[in-house]
Amino acid sequence: MSTDELTRAQHVDLPAEPVRFAERPLVRAAMLLVGLAVVVALPWLVYPPVAMDILAWGLFAISVDLLLGFTGLLSFGHAAFWGASAYATGLVAIHSGLPFPVAVVAGAVVAMLLAVPTGYLAVRRAGIYFAMVTLAFAQMLYFLANQWRAVTGGEDGLQGIPKSFFGLTGIETDPFYFYYAAAPIVLIGVGIAWRVVHSPFGRVLVAVRDNPARARALGYDVDRYKVMAFVVSAGVAGLAGGVFAASHGFASLQELSWTTSGKVVLITVLGGIGTFWGGPIGAGIVVLLEDRMASSGFNGVGIVTGTIFMLIVLLFRHGIWGTARDLIARAAAARRRRR
Repeated sequence: MSTDELTRAQHVDLPAEPVRFAERPLVRAAMLLVGLAVVVALPWLVYPPVAMDILAWGLFAISVDLLLGFTGLLSFGHAAFWGASAYATGLVAIHSGLPFPVAVVAGAVVAMLLAVPTGYLAVRRAGIYFAMVTLAFAQMLYFLANQWRAVTGGEDGLQGIPKSFFGLTGIETDPFYFYYAAAPIVLIGVGIAWRVVHSPFGRVLVAVRDNPARARALGYDVDRYKVMAFVVSAGVAGLAGGVFAASHGFASLQELSWTTSGKVVLITVLGGIGTFWGGPIGAGIVVLLEDRMASSGFNGVGIVTGTIFMLIVLLFRHGIWGTARDLIARAAAARRRRR
């Protein structure tokens, strides 16, 4: 971003709106502390691998929300970056013996490199056409992974991904300790996304989402900003996919499937588009629901999650966190008016 663009970004003329309750410094700090407390306590409350899945899917949802909620781009192919990172993380861990955090970072880099040409082609289209381009790319990777059996394992997947961590056997063998070793990677990904959203660059993305023609008239290269947002989003999704693969010890074709892209979009909408924190909340609900139903032997997980999704869309237009945030803000405003 040039100096002139940075200066303009700090003064982007966005539609006027009241300061949201969740954006006040004290409230934000309190929410951050609560979030960290939940992350620390989670493996004590649920089975550690399930807790790790919640964090991974939550970060994945944040990456999608970075595009959908803050840039206005709906990607139906984000599984490409989640899955590509999962395979890359596994291959690096298996063939190099490096600690799993290094392998996860390598997977995120691969995801970002794949996002450059994909984003460059996709941002030239808008709406459903953008979504279809991303979906086509993800399906192409799915086909490649299925056919390249010597590297990916084909339908059997990439198995035996080690959790190497400087020879610490507790972390390498116990899911409980692995959780605390992998959680900082997820928190770093959340921090990157949060910083992007609350930076001058993020303000430009919001301007592009709300009125791309106006942003272009102000001198911003709209397509370039979209590509940069796409690449950052892919990197965050790559961190999530790498952690997920390391946690499970394998990477399969399911990670690249269109159903994975659909699931993360559902999680994002469930939590609340454009709310940032809605993604982790939606991930917690969906992952715990799937785990409970799978444990009980119920096979109609899709029916239940689909029904919940429709109810949220019809009754809570801003998602769970978005609706809760709005209700809290209205109650605070009413209390101030009574004083």
